[in-house]
Amino acid sequence: MRTSVQPPVPPVPGSMRALVVDGVGIEHVAVRSVPTPRPGPRQLLCRVDAAGICTSVNKLIEQGAEHPLMFGWDPAKFPVIAGDEGAVTVALVGEELHGRYQPGQRFAVQPAVDHAPMNDLERYGDTAAAIEKIAVGYTLPGLLAEYVLIGEEVLAASCLVPLPVGNLPAAHVAIAEPLSCVISAHSHHVHLAQRDPISPRTAMTGLSRGSVVVVIGAGPMGWMHVDLALAAQPRCLLVADVLDDRLRRLRELFSGRAVRLGVELVTVNSAREDMSGAVGTASQGLGADDVIVAVANGAAIEAAQHLLARNGVLNLFGGLPAGRNTVAIDGRLVHYLEVTITGSSGGGPWDVMEALRLMADGEIDPGLHIAHVGDLEHAPQLLEMARSQAVDGKAIVYPHRRTSSLLAVSGWDAEDERRYLAG
Repeated sequence: MRTSVQPPVPPVPGSMRALVVDGVGIEHVAVRSVPTPRPGPRQLLCRVDAAGICTSVNKLIEQGAEHPLMFGWDPAKFPVIAGDEGAVTVALVGEELHGRYQPGQRFAVQPAVDHAPMNDLERYGDTAAAIEKIAVGYTLPGLLAEYVLIGEEVLAASCLVPLPVGNLPAAHVAIAEPLSCVISAHSHHVHLAQRDPISPRTAMTGLSRGSVVVVIGAGPMGWMHVDLALAAQPRCLLVADVLDDRLRRLRELFSGRAVRLGVELVTVNSAREDMSGAVGTASQGLGADDVIVAVANGAAIEAAQHLLARNGVLNLFGGLPAGRNTVAIDGRLVHYLEVTITGSSGGGPWDVMEALRLMADGEIDPGLHIAHVGDLEHAPQLLEMARSQAVDGKAIVYPHRRTSSLLAVSGWDAEDERRYLAG
């Protein structure tokens, strides 16, 4: 992959705006002026060109030090900058990194950092003993800010991902991370096959051409599952939700592409329609090859397992909240139908690279997933909208743009971004 280089960024100011979390509860979240960090010898300071609003930020706000990715780090004592989706440009390079990085280089950030913490160890529980994975926007500085400090852990884990081409819009780069989560999730689908009864079994990963796929949940992440599932060209793709507006919008976005690819796209309002009947009709009574539960709902998971065909795969994509994370699984399905239950939590650097490649090659249009655009001051409002499920699509903020207007958009491309930033 090539690293695109833009003109060097303007001089870095002494202070910056950032979305700071300093306790538990929404009253402890605000955009504030904080000192702009300066990089150490093996660190970078990057300008944040665009950042996505991820619903996982709300979990951090609700749980604080109890969040699994905080490892006891208490934001009431040591406030954190939130944000785990973003596109960045190098602004300042630590002295030991000269020659490896230069101002103007553009990157995507993979926030799931497979590396032990190297800084501020005293802020973690048990001084960070046995911690092997940390995250940007949690104990590492987040992307809902004008600038972000990229520390040694991020670089060591290859989580600063170069762009394949230089003209990708910053907003598109910012949603490479949520797309990477879907890419990773689909790679966890493993189906065993045999050419004939006396041949060895082989394992195939991903969704299959000509299969029956079900996506439960037509929210922002559900849309991404649909987008990438279509690329696999299943015979039938069924999408369920309880909100008609979401299903209507999904048909508007993807029906044309489904027709071009020869995929039957079926939407079902599971609050009043028979999901089992719809799957039975689509599969001639055999059941679905793959079912992806993209909602954090235990009842949906328990119902979804009964939609599977023999050797089918159930993907628990939506993370269940603490205290409501136990569901009933029918062991007879696992034993007699030989179904597989899987899940994934985020992607890795390769998944981000693949998301960027799909964008650059025109295999997906990330702009279809962008529904709201604003500046950093809109972040608390957008998080509240996400909590109330009032955002159908991804929300993007441009930290260096100052505007009073939060835009609702039906798509967002390079020209839209250029005009917005010029205005």
